[in-house]
Amino acid sequence: MPNRSFETRGPVNPSRHYVVPRTQEIADLGKRIKDGRYIVIFAPRQTGKTTFFRWALNSLDETYLPIQLNFEEYQDISPDEFYRYLKKDIQNAIENVAPHHQQQQAVLHHFLDNASITSHISMREFFEQLANYLKTRRLAIIIDEFDGIPTPIVGQFLHALRRIYLSEGANRCPYSVGIVGVKSITQLNYDRSISPFNIQSEFALPNFTLSQVQALLAQYTEEVGQAFAPEVIEKLHKQTAGQPFLVNRMAQILTTEMGIARDETISARHFEIAHQRISNEQNVHLSHLTTNIRREPRFKTILLKICSYEAGIHFNLHNEYISELVTYGILKAGEEGFCELANPIYQYCIVQTFRPLINGLERQYLPEDTDAGFLDYLTSEGKIDMRSLLANFRDFIARAGFRVLQVPDTPQEFVGQYLLFAYLDQFVRQMRGFMYPEVRTGRGRMDLILLHQGNKYIVETKIWEGPKSYQAGKRQLAKYLKLEGVAEGYYIVFDHRIKPKARFDTDTIEEKSIVSYCIPVIQEQPSTVAKVLA
Repeated sequence: MPNRSFETRGPVNPSRHYVVPRTQEIADLGKRIKDGRYIVIFAPRQTGKTTFFRWALNSLDETYLPIQLNFEEYQDISPDEFYRYLKKDIQNAIENVAPHHQQQQAVLHHFLDNASITSHISMREFFEQLANYLKTRRLAIIIDEFDGIPTPIVGQFLHALRRIYLSEGANRCPYSVGIVGVKSITQLNYDRSISPFNIQSEFALPNFTLSQVQALLAQYTEEVGQAFAPEVIEKLHKQTAGQPFLVNRMAQILTTEMGIARDETISARHFEIAHQRISNEQNVHLSHLTTNIRREPRFKTILLKICSYEAGIHFNLHNEYISELVTYGILKAGEEGFCELANPIYQYCIVQTFRPLINGLERQYLPEDTDAGFLDYLTSEGKIDMRSLLANFRDFIARAGFRVLQVPDTPQEFVGQYLLFAYLDQFVRQMRGFMYPEVRTGRGRMDLILLHQGNKYIVETKIWEGPKSYQAGKRQLAKYLKLEGVAEGYYIVFDHRIKPKARFDTDTIEEKSIVSYCIPVIQEQPSTVAKVLA
């Protein structure tokens, strides 16, 4: 038997792909179908919805007639065309799973050939008549890509389903309906004064748990013989938060694209290379992400505020912008009721998407008396001299002065973090290292992890939110250093107040060295300079 593979391009097949069975979730959805629920299956794209509902329908016994529809191609057609194609799709789907008894099949086929659907009312009548031909079998329909339904008929279509759902009788047809889409019903564009589908039972398809990722990778190990170090699996789940596409894409890179010998255990070092690759590639999933966050200018401010302020933004699905970002799978609700980013890989992409390609201050990164450029900040052993590197960044912000306010396309309150990211990114690229963000809370604190020649350097960055928050950040960083086995960490806080105060501290907390810089960021151009430029 040939080796199976990790799949990222569409529905998975257990005979050809490694799969997460989703047994518990399938049982949950199956019970709702058997209870006759009308269900909205909500999940962002590329989370395995199509595969999942196919498995759920296949789990039903012979008392059900399960069919699958797809509205993906319907978006721009007229209502007349929609109902004509809908009837044809229903007929084809039913005939594929209809009873094999010859006489019953002939009668059903005759009905389907002669029936027509021209509106939401005739659709309801069609299903009423269909129930008489199905006898004791209960029709269960799942509609994939429901977002593609033509906008003018959304309300009418849902009203018809609601009327069917509320009808009496054991032979209600359809008995159960599942609507599968990226958007929730309330986000579809219909007359908001009505509530056509308020009978829905919502079903959210979750990301993979750590145990599911472990089971997925174990299938590969059992089949091929190549093991994953336990820390690799934990890191993979942590960086992806179990997002199905990202999990499988990381597994693809590690098992087929890096050329790791099959008799070699996949190690943390291998993971770092794979993590760098997925963070910087333009795969279809991350392309969708960047396209979606550019749709609305306010997304930029919301996402950067979540990244930068621990006070955060309240998770409020009644807010249309937050609701849409949740729809795209970018935001989630944190434990304390605040918005959090879904996973660290998304955060890296968000920062890279909104970071200016050129900030206009690159030539000011280094002092005039530099000897060998960024090489000045390597020790004689070839390690990064982080204290000197960050002290120079602090001095660079002072040298740049009001010019930091002129960085293009950058909200002023985030400019310090933007410049730090750009500065360190340019440094590690020249040194052939790698940098990525590590998100420990999903909001407010962004750790920048620098990897260089086997050494790890951790820089935590925040915006000033008061003395207590400043001191608490040191303790939080010390705990993280202990977890990562790193002796010294670096804490950069940007002070955007009208009267900022520069600080430099060195502390020993829980046997870890914390080097802190509180860096003032000028808030306005000096009036004398402004007059000259006017």
